[in-house]
Amino acid sequence: ALLNPGQNQPDVELHDYTLLPGLIEAHAHLFLEGGELEFKKRNTYLKQTPQELLSVARQRLEKLVRIGIIAIRDAGDKHGVGLALSKLYAREDKPLMPYVDSPGAAIHHKGRYGGFMAEPLENHGSPKACVESRIQAGAERIKLIATDIIDFKEGRVVKEPQMTTHEVTELVRAAKAFHKQAFAHASGEEGIESVIEGSVDSVEHGFFIRADQLARMRDRQIAWVPTIAPVQKQIEYAARLGWDERIISNLQKILDQHATSLVKAHAMGVQIIAGSDAGSYGVMHGLGLLDELELMERAGLSAIAVINAATGNGSQRLRYKEKFGQIKPGYRSRFILTKHSPLSGIVNLRKQKHVVFDDAVFDSNLNFDTTGL
Repeated sequence: ALLNPGQNQPDVELHDYTLLPGLIEAHAHLFLEGGELEFKKRNTYLKQTPQELLSVARQRLEKLVRIGIIAIRDAGDKHGVGLALSKLYAREDKPLMPYVDSPGAAIHHKGRYGGFMAEPLENHGSPKACVESRIQAGAERIKLIATDIIDFKEGRVVKEPQMTTHEVTELVRAAKAFHKQAFAHASGEEGIESVIEGSVDSVEHGFFIRADQLARMRDRQIAWVPTIAPVQKQIEYAARLGWDERIISNLQKILDQHATSLVKAHAMGVQIIAGSDAGSYGVMHGLGLLDELELMERAGLSAIAVINAATGNGSQRLRYKEKFGQIKPGYRSRFILTKHSPLSGIVNLRKQKHVVFDDAVFDSNLNFDTTGL
């Protein structure tokens, strides 16, 4: 027990409970609504003004705390929603909300994937100038879109990487000059190679990663955020999406390969950090992270490895401005207290629990309105 000087016993003993740090969501797009499944409505949603998008995003913040999420690393948007929420958190009169930091607009190449959340490198005279513009806007870290996405019909990343190793290196170097971390969207062997050799702090997604790449990530302390949930949701909603059996087979093969790589990465000592890509199709904010953790366990990670991925691993590696995600002196009192130990199954995180958030305690049983998540 952690006792004060001169204290011989804890203030309270709860023998039937498990105590764990609150959960950290390391990859979410706070400007998007993952739970909306109708494409027409999703497209209409994105036509809202930045202020309207921010208003909707603010409405989900308290719900996230009640689920047990104490911090979010936003993964980028060009509308300023993540940056505005980060600034809101810094205010003394902030509402009940998780810690939020954001890269602002991600960086991509003009005409390539990512235009809905990124602004082009070509808008600036140099990689350094591009990064500097993000920092001036309030970015806490730099997000790179180094590759396109998976072509589910082909079962692979079809297009060439967006960024060369040299470009990634220059952008990362510029970020580090401002003492900021850089994280990169990357899937496909070639694109993953570029971001590893470019020395990013974490690889996001990382589908089709090789064992030798995992070894270099371990040796260079590059973390991996595997984001299983968005691909799993493509299978769950295959009928709605119009995917046939061939595409579903491709999706399952991708997930099986990803699961094998995840287990291998953990065994090798790669630092794995949990992020759901909330806001993606079918991936709700908050509940999507619980989905992600269950998928990580299903892939073959132990329950304690999954919990560490959603708490201490990110707390240690991602250099947040505040201390949370661990139960130790000097860290914020933001934790989960439950009679349903997640060590017996990650699904227990969905069961009734108490969320302690600074000086407030919430009884969380997840029976609430999920509208807007």
